[in-house]
Amino acid sequence: MGIFSFLTQEIAIDLGTANTIIIHNDKIVVDEPSIVAVDRSSGKLIAIGEKARQMHGKTHENIRTIRPLRDGVIADFNAAEQMIRGMIKMINKRPGLFSPTLKMVVCIPSGSTEVEVRAVRDSSEHAGGRDVYLIYEPMAAAIGIGLDVEAPEGCMVVDIGGGTTEIAVIALGGIVCNKSIRTAGDGFTADVQSYMRHQHNIKIGERTAEDIKINVGAALPSIEDPPADYVVRGPNLMTAMPVEIPVSYQEIAHCLDKSISKVETAILSVLEQTPPELYADIVAKGIFLAGGGALLRGLPKRLSDKISIPFHLAEDPLHAVARGTGVALKNSDKFSFLMR
Repeated sequence: MGIFSFLTQEIAIDLGTANTIIIHNDKIVVDEPSIVAVDRSSGKLIAIGEKARQMHGKTHENIRTIRPLRDGVIADFNAAEQMIRGMIKMINKRPGLFSPTLKMVVCIPSGSTEVEVRAVRDSSEHAGGRDVYLIYEPMAAAIGIGLDVEAPEGCMVVDIGGGTTEIAVIALGGIVCNKSIRTAGDGFTADVQSYMRHQHNIKIGERTAEDIKINVGAALPSIEDPPADYVVRGPNLMTAMPVEIPVSYQEIAHCLDKSISKVETAILSVLEQTPPELYADIVAKGIFLAGGGALLRGLPKRLSDKISIPFHLAEDPLHAVARGTGVALKNSDKFSFLMR
């Protein structure tokens, strides 16, 4: 800590497909949807985060809403950079003579290719990051849940985010075996959309499908404490007349069944690659679930029944990765698994 330490600002960023969370001084200072609205002709930023999400699917020809990340990966480089920059500005609201230099830790999917890693690094540097460190999402999730990742025993984390589901076995501060699949929250939302279209002849947008998933999403057709039916309003596909349809959690459990089976298959394939000594640790400890997708009602029970290993839901699954990234930032000199 030198005299110039106040000129350096340290932030941890969980750059997610659905939400971006920024942690500064151990506090969550930004928690916004990963979406930007730009002017079509000039490319100027109009809104960011929640404001842009409210415009999503409701814009006219001059405004375009962009989700810069798809499947956990930066799909639109310019929009990603504008989004990171705009969200960092939300922290630094005080107008000063100088802006502090930024030290960032950003998390990336464990299945990222070199090109995808480069894109995250470049976007962060263009948005003002001087020292940019990267950490793999399952590693950040494990730290955020409170597991001792440097211990000589195995722990397994399943992080179901917006774009990817990250599954990893961690021991001695490193990832022993992992798998990253592109079946996650966005896939569930798309399933709900197509189910409503085929089953009920009703056209709904991404936002409505997301609301259905949050209100009546379930992984099992019979759960304790079931939610009330959720009423969906929209146009009938044949007649374009308005219809109201109550949707039950059983229907959603049925329509998400295929996607959840893909997650189960991926978990089993990681368990197959796990060395036997670590496998024994995992069976004893259980497997930890993090990410927004883990909030599906009945998911831990369904996975436990299928795989015969207990599944534990992290206490704040939505913010586990961000919190872990924040801890890694604080101890960046100590943790060897941060990539420069």
